[in-house]
Amino acid sequence: MIYLNNAATTLQKPPCVARAVAEAMGGLGSCGRGGHAAELSAARTVYGTRVSLAKLLGFSCPERVVFAANATQALNTALFGLLRPGDHVIATDWDHNSVLRPLHALRQIGVKSDYLPADRQGRLAYHRLEGLLRPETKLLVGTHASNLTGNLLDVAVMAEFARRHGLVFLLDAAQTAGSIPISMEEMGVHLLAFAGHKSLMGPQGTGGLCVAPGVELRPLLTGGTGVRSFEEGQPAEYPEHLEAGTLNSHGLAGLGAAVDFILATGVDAIHAHEQALTERFAEGVRGINGVTLYGIFSGARAPVAALNLAGLDPAAAADVLAEEYDIAVRPGIHCAPRMHRALGTQDTGCLRFSFGWYTTEEDVDKAVEALKEMSRTQCE
Repeated sequence: MIYLNNAATTLQKPPCVARAVAEAMGGLGSCGRGGHAAELSAARTVYGTRVSLAKLLGFSCPERVVFAANATQALNTALFGLLRPGDHVIATDWDHNSVLRPLHALRQIGVKSDYLPADRQGRLAYHRLEGLLRPETKLLVGTHASNLTGNLLDVAVMAEFARRHGLVFLLDAAQTAGSIPISMEEMGVHLLAFAGHKSLMGPQGTGGLCVAPGVELRPLLTGGTGVRSFEEGQPAEYPEHLEAGTLNSHGLAGLGAAVDFILATGVDAIHAHEQALTERFAEGVRGINGVTLYGIFSGARAPVAALNLAGLDPAAAADVLAEEYDIAVRPGIHCAPRMHRALGTQDTGCLRFSFGWYTTEEDVDKAVEALKEMSRTQCE
């Protein structure tokens, strides 16, 4: 199988990830729930993963790396934990439903939101930020890379706008953590959400939120933490303030191994490999009759490319790729309804190809050749 659906989840992981999970399942107890060697090993493993993630993401406060089940839960923790009735949010047309749906739910309690628009090429209109600002604006949200086009957010513009107006800046790094160099503190980001199972190459069921000092969130969940059990509310200290219940120590052991692999390999090396593959794919499909490629392919980007093939529904095209060529891709709306409206593909969706560290040039070339054959069949 040629797996080109890495933006959904990385199927191929470093071998050390499976080993770490297997060893954890046989040896780790419950983090923070006892003083036996098994529980202490769990605590050390979880803390080690916090430290590795903080190093990877350019964040000097590992105790404020808060774990969640996925980036969706992390984003919900940020949005519901920060916003109150009367607050205003500026988000973008690039944002995923993990941001859009919480903002829709928050409208029910009086939180208002506006969206920075994108054009038919998927470019955000940064010059319109000032016009969206209100006296009650509290939060600026942006996804670091569109999960549809792969284009990167101009973080410098967004961070400077947030700094100038005293806003909290939340960056959704679900598609970029692990594959694009990130320094949260140098970039001026206050809240950063990450997914463990995408470019970080860890297990599913892992993710989290980095919370800069000075930003305080109300807990999304409350419950056991293993500390300060007589207090009626969640402990004020991080990370327990935002972590209720038993952590996924087994999954976090795998995530820690994956992050250590990325640190040893180098994010720059991973990015260069994936960037070259994406450019190779884009160059290969541009000349195919009937192919429409979405987004801008100049400059750095996430390893994602979305297209449509004239006369063929994206879901049908994905089925052909799977059944006749054994190539896995993702058709549909990709949980990005505003972006599809901006691109004009809301009625059809798109066919998305996404590459990873274990994708090869041969994989890309076979996908391009498959699309060429499909195009010729459509024209016959």
